[in-house]
Amino acid sequence: QVNLVESGGGLVQAGGSLRLSCVASGRTFSTYAMGWFRQAPGKEREFVTAISWTGDMTFYSDSVKGRFTISRDNVKSTVYLQMNSLKPEDTAVYYCAARPGSPFLLATMRGVDYWGQGTQVTVSS
Repeated sequence: QVNLVESGGGLVQAGGSLRLSCVASGRTFSTYAMGWFRQAPGKEREFVTAISWTGDMTFYSDSVKGRFTISRDNVKSTVYLQMNSLKPEDTAVYYCAARPGSPFLLATMRGVDYWGQGTQVTVSS
């Protein structure tokens, strides 16, 4: 069992930055691929980014590539999402996600074994 708790969301102006954190509990965090999804009002939850358990493999959706960076600290059982150059269309609830194995399996909701409760990010224009 892995429990995920996100933090760091808030209100920011367009062009600004935020860093989200997701703290995991459970002995096997260091062997889990981790990722982030987001869900805007009235839209389906969508994949944002994922990282391998070693941290040496990452991939991003086209909509955030070059602006967002995912990283992890296995000692602190934490995964981070650094969001720069934020746009109003980045407004959404951001969810942390986890599963064992390849991070590429986190590219869809079906691949997710564990979800966090979500944290709201609002970008004003």
